[in-house]
Amino acid sequence: MEARRAGRSMSGSGFRAAGYSWRLHCGRQALEQGLGEAVQRVGAKRAFVICSPSINRRTDTVRRIAVALGERHAGVFDAIEKDSTYASVAAAREAAAAAGADLLIAVGGGSVIVATRAVAIFLSEKDDPLRLMTQYPEGKPAYSPRLMAPKPPIINVPTTPTSAMNRAGTGLKNPDLDHRMEYFDPKTRPQAIFLDEEALLATPADLIRSTGTTVFASLVGARAQLDANPLAAGDEDQAFRLAYGAYRRLADEPDEAALRLDLCLAAFLQNRAEDDGLRRFRGGAFSGNYAVSTALHVRYPRVGQGESTAVVHAPRIRLSEEVEPRAARRVAESLEVWQDGMAARDAALAVADTLEQLYGRMGMPTRLRQLDIPREDFPAIAGETVKNFNANAGARSPEAQVAEALRLLEAAY
Repeated sequence: MEARRAGRSMSGSGFRAAGYSWRLHCGRQALEQGLGEAVQRVGAKRAFVICSPSINRRTDTVRRIAVALGERHAGVFDAIEKDSTYASVAAAREAAAAAGADLLIAVGGGSVIVATRAVAIFLSEKDDPLRLMTQYPEGKPAYSPRLMAPKPPIINVPTTPTSAMNRAGTGLKNPDLDHRMEYFDPKTRPQAIFLDEEALLATPADLIRSTGTTVFASLVGARAQLDANPLAAGDEDQAFRLAYGAYRRLADEPDEAALRLDLCLAAFLQNRAEDDGLRRFRGGAFSGNYAVSTALHVRYPRVGQGESTAVVHAPRIRLSEEVEPRAARRVAESLEVWQDGMAARDAALAVADTLEQLYGRMGMPTRLRQLDIPREDFPAIAGETVKNFNANAGARSPEAQVAEALRLLEAAY
C-alpha cells in the first residue's frame, strides 16, 4: 500500500471504528442450519417474512424459511415493489402489525431489504413518516431526524449481491414527492445475515449481473481512497479482490454459486470497511455519480441499478479535469492497466476504457441511448439529484448539482 511504501504509519493520525451485533451464515442450506437458532437467540415468537412477488412465487426460499421456523412463522407479505415504494412498504407495515410480528425477515435484493428497514421504522415510530424522513430545509444542510423508538429485530436473506444487506439507511420511492423518502436508524441493522447458496442460485443471472455491477463499480471507487485506516483498508482490499475476480468470471459462469457468494461477501466487507472509516462516494473521479445513477433507476422502473451505474461510470472518469496521481495509479494497478511513467490523466482514461470494455463484455449498457432515455428528460433527471443525502447533504448548491448532472448526462448519452 502507498503509505507503507512511503514509510508512513497508516494509523498515525488516529481513527475510529464501529462494531455491530450481527452473525453471518454462509453456504449450502444455511437457512436450514441456522435460521431457527437465529430467531430463538433474539427471543422472537412471531417471525414475519417480507419479499417481492417473484421470490415467493418463483422460488422455494420462503417455503424453506417457513419449514425452518415451524410454529414461529407468522406469515408473509410478498408485494414489495422495485425501489422500495412507499405504498408497498405501508401495506407491508399493516400486514406485519396484523400478524403480531416481533421479528422481520427480509428475503430478496436491495429493494426488499431496504423496505423491511422502513417497515421496522413505521411499526415503531408514532410520528408521521413525512416528518420522520430526512428534511431538506431551504438554504440549509439536510438533516435526518433521530428515530429513538426500539425496533423489531431484522434478519436479512439477500438473494442478490447488495450493499443494503448490513446497513442502516433507507430510501423509499414516492411518486407524490420530488425526492425519495430517506431515513437513517442504526437500530434497523440486521441481527443476522444468511447468504444461502440455494437462495442465491434461484435468482436470474441477469439480475445477479446487474447487482454485481453495482458492487464492483462501488469498489473501483473505493480503491481511489488513500487515507483508510488499517481496519478499513484490509476489508476494502479483500472486498475488491473478491469482486474483481468474481465479476470478470460471471459472464462465462453465471450459475456458479461461489461467484455469487463472493460478490455478496465483497459487498458485506465494503460495508464493514465503511463502519471502520471508509467513506463511500469519496473516490473522486473513480466513484461514478451515485445521485445520477439513483435518479435514473428510480425514475425509470425498467432500468436496474447496475445498468444506471454502468452508463455513467466511464463518462464520469473521462470528464474529470483533475485526477489525484496516487489514486489514479492505485486504481489503474488494481485493474491491471498501469504502465510505468503514466500521467494521472492517462491512467484515468485507461481505467475508463477498461471499465467500458468490461461492462460491455458483461452485457451491460455503456451509453444512455442504449437505455432509451430521452434527452428531453435530462433536466428533470438532473433536478432529481439534488435531494439525495448520500450524494449531497447540503455540501453543494442545487444549481451546481444540477449543472454537474446535466454535463454528465450529455457525456454519457
